[in-house]
Amino acid sequence: MRVILTGGITGGHIYPALAIADQFKEIDRDAEFLYLGSDEGMERYIVPKYGYDLKYIDSRWFDRSSPLKLAKTLFKNERGKRQAINVMKQFKPDLVVSTGSFVSVPVVLAAKALKIPVYIHEQNAYPGVANKLLSKYARRVFLGFEAARKYFPSEKVVYTGNPVRNEFGEQNRDLARSELGIAQDDFAVLIFGGSLGAETINDIGLAIINKYGDDRNVTILFGTGKDYYEHVNNRLKVGGKEVPANVRLMPYISEMAKMLSASNVIICRSGALSTAEVTMAGRAAIFIPSPNVTGDHQYYNAKAVADNGGAVLITEDGDVELRVLNALKALRTDGALLEEMEQGSYKSAPVDAAKIICEEIISDVKARRR
Repeated sequence: MRVILTGGITGGHIYPALAIADQFKEIDRDAEFLYLGSDEGMERYIVPKYGYDLKYIDSRWFDRSSPLKLAKTLFKNERGKRQAINVMKQFKPDLVVSTGSFVSVPVVLAAKALKIPVYIHEQNAYPGVANKLLSKYARRVFLGFEAARKYFPSEKVVYTGNPVRNEFGEQNRDLARSELGIAQDDFAVLIFGGSLGAETINDIGLAIINKYGDDRNVTILFGTGKDYYEHVNNRLKVGGKEVPANVRLMPYISEMAKMLSASNVIICRSGALSTAEVTMAGRAAIFIPSPNVTGDHQYYNAKAVADNGGAVLITEDGDVELRVLNALKALRTDGALLEEMEQGSYKSAPVDAAKIICEEIISDVKARRR
């Protein structure tokens, strides 16, 4: 089987595509893959790292702020479609798997032109523009959240959850702590705001360090995002201070599965990828949804986990830092509550998402060939 993958710019679109590809390889060791993405997105770093071939095509997000910008959008996406058609004629894929973002638009349109079956995965409770637009060309639309069902043709929809790589469900906390050099009896808190960072999350992280920076029984793992690392580092060193010994400050978290496993509580945004990875690890979370996303989908992502008892949902209004500190204190001092939240978190996990997606696709492809 030959498969083209597309979807990019952010890890939230890229990692689900790679999880699906990994599962395909477990089913069919001879399967071949080609990833079509943008040279402006994170895929240029992530995809080759995981051993998949990557080619770039032109694409542009739907800028409708002026007729000129809209014309540029249409022109660039049409050029990307022609590029994708040429790639597909050479690669001869059996199918295309799309996980969204604007880079997927020319790829899916190219597949439609060549009558290659398309399968879409939507990660969020409120779908992105690209997936809503392209769903009419898809044979199946797989959903990360049941709440997204109403936005797509009902006959195409299959609820699966969000696929994550197997490593997130295979970690052992004691081993992860040993490998990371974290004491087995420490209370470990992981804080991150994504690959680029989030100012609100970083302010929360600084407040937590101010509260627990001298506590020898607490380990704070803090991913600031590459855009904020120097700023956060400098704030911690104001007045000639040093970063506390129990704080590990990082611009980017490269061993996410291991750090999730080693932690007791996760504090982060509630993008689709983060919620899926946190729940697969079965960790209690304090989610602070970004208010600056389409359809407030991060709120609904977080609510789905919170409703299962796996997370505390804190909106970004009022004294958010104080509310996070209070929630963290409750989880640190109440072991039974922490254990209940871990169980609720794993209850929300998309355990077999990638497997279900691949089996559905293979079944449909075989049916089309009969």
